Amino acid sequence: MARAVNAKHYPFVCIGKGVLLLMEDNRKTQIKNELLVFFAIVALTGLAMGMSDSVISNFFKDAYDVTAVQRGFLELPREGPGVLLFLIIAFTSAIGDVRLAIISQALCAIGAFALGIHTPSFAVMSIYVFINSLGMHVYIPLQDSIGMSIIGQDQFGKVMGQYTAVRTACTMLASILVFFGFRMGFFSFKTPIKLPFLIGAVGFLGVLALYVLLYTKYKVYGQARKTQFQIVIKKEYTLYYCLAVLTGIHRQIMVVFGPWVLIELLSQQADTLAMLGIISALVGAACLPVIGRWIDRFGAKVVLLAEALAFFFVYIIYGLLSGGFMDGSVATVGIPVLIVCVLFVLDRFAMQIGMARTVYLRTIATDPADITPTISAGLSMDHVVSITCAYMGGVVWNGLGPQYVFYIGALVALVNVGVTLLMKSVSAASAV
Repeated sequence: MARAVNAKHYPFVCIGKGVLLLMEDNRKTQIKNELLVFFAIVALTGLAMGMSDSVISNFFKDAYDVTAVQRGFLELPREGPGVLLFLIIAFTSAIGDVRLAIISQALCAIGAFALGIHTPSFAVMSIYVFINSLGMHVYIPLQDSIGMSIIGQDQFGKVMGQYTAVRTACTMLASILVFFGFRMGFFSFKTPIKLPFLIGAVGFLGVLALYVLLYTKYKVYGQARKTQFQIVIKKEYTLYYCLAVLTGIHRQIMVVFGPWVLIELLSQQADTLAMLGIISALVGAACLPVIGRWIDRFGAKVVLLAEALAFFFVYIIYGLLSGGFMDGSVATVGIPVLIVCVLFVLDRFAMQIGMARTVYLRTIATDPADITPTISAGLSMDHVVSITCAYMGGVVWNGLGPQYVFYIGALVALVNVGVTLLMKSVSAASAV
């Protein structure tokens, strides 16, 4: 008889299950050990990001007491590197994916360490945020690209789901640490030393070391890319670019304005957002492997359509509630607050399904060498839109009311539905 799993041990079970599944697959298909190292990289990345990027909104509020407009402005140094990403990837083609990943992790560590050791002026803090964000953004297209080069053809969606679930579970572990750290007083953003950022910096250095291991011992270099300057913009990838732009809008609403409802309108602290992060990660760790199998079975189109519809309903309800909080017609305690928390969890989970866009690109790619530069080009388009939306969203929030930010997001979700319906239904198994 199977033993019951204690809830507090669930994240460890998720990680362990992922490793066991990999070991089982290794016996069946002779998957190389570098995939296990890559899973360790994914796990440690989740921990490092959970201790740094996921608490940044509370850091801005607690340490600098920023307004909604200032919060939108801070997206310029935070998301600006994403605008330049396609040029960075193009100019660094000769470096190779894994070596560039090593550099990106060094930047992440430097930025997080600088934010952790003191509280500088607003302008200097923005520079530290930029350095940390530059490393993170350069790394975004590299992780999936490197993973593709290791995973191979068989059961691609399934393995993507497994490693995304492991990353989510480890992000949850970081959220647990954040929750208890702030609740018990070990962590604070009002002190000179900010331990969450320092722990995140150590995590980024650990990821750097694992990539050095991949490069030196297992000779993993990532997807093959041309050595010369390479920008890939092809009409065959038009729908992927459209999805990237729409994702940029969704992401800004999720990252900036969703938490801002809790922080600004409902006066919730970092420990509350950490707990919601834990719940989001639990949902993701349980569901993402299943979604990965659905991608293999039904194709990325079906999963992306469900994601777009989820965004629509989440933003409509967000808008109704936030408008009610502002005019006093909805209570800021009790069931309405619980509903906002549920929306926050659903929003975070929907964003985790973004792996389906990477799988979709893989199924339509005319050349494997196009994948990394195409992801980076899509991310640059994403960030041009997202920075604009962050600033304009702050203006709309202050000028018209927070509900209109979410109503605009709902309209964007309907456009997303239309774009998704234009996609061809292609299974992951038929990819290049």
